[in-house]
Amino acid sequence: MTFGFAPSSAASLSASAASAHRVLEPAEWAAAGIPLLRNPREVVSGLHARHRPGPATAVVAVLDPDERLRASASFTRRSAAADGWLFRNALLAQLRRVIPHDLRRRTPVRTAVLLYCREGDARWTEEDGAWMWGLRDACTLHGLRCGAYITLTRDGWQVLGEGRGGRRPSVGSAPEPFGSAGTQPPPSRTGGAASEVLRRAVAR
Repeated sequence: MTFGFAPSSAASLSASAASAHRVLEPAEWAAAGIPLLRNPREVVSGLHARHRPGPATAVVAVLDPDERLRASASFTRRSAAADGWLFRNALLAQLRRVIPHDLRRRTPVRTAVLLYCREGDARWTEEDGAWMWGLRDACTLHGLRCGAYITLTRDGWQVLGEGRGGRRPSVGSAPEPFGSAGTQPPPSRTGGAASEVLRRAVAR
């Protein structure tokens, strides 16, 4: 005898509800204890110079315990609905490609941050919420601490949930020089020390 479940409208509604919850609101993000970056502009400038992202490009980076950049990867978002589960899978695939997991450790020692380049202004969107959900889940599955989520628009960059940002770099801006070495970034960048307390989310 075979047991199973026939598709029903209730099941469809349940699936839709599950999909809708793959988005983190700013208040949920603020309550998650995301570590702060001491110098987010340095992190943003370094990733922008390395990857030169255009609209709809995500850059995921891993910082070691000393807050130095150990690995990063960029990819372009496909034209699909904003779904944290799909974003999680894309981020996890990139992390697995560039750095080994830390799942054997009792507590995470490395932190992943996400820079997403998009059109529009710096205010939180449902797409941002889906990226936040995806980043948090991908970090859990790869043994990493979930770090900052940063948007890059034509107005500049913004660390969502913290209220910190700047006008440069921005979408379409030229990479900024690194000291006297010109525009080429050094082999690794310092991400800055992180604290365990996240500032309250700014209402958008």
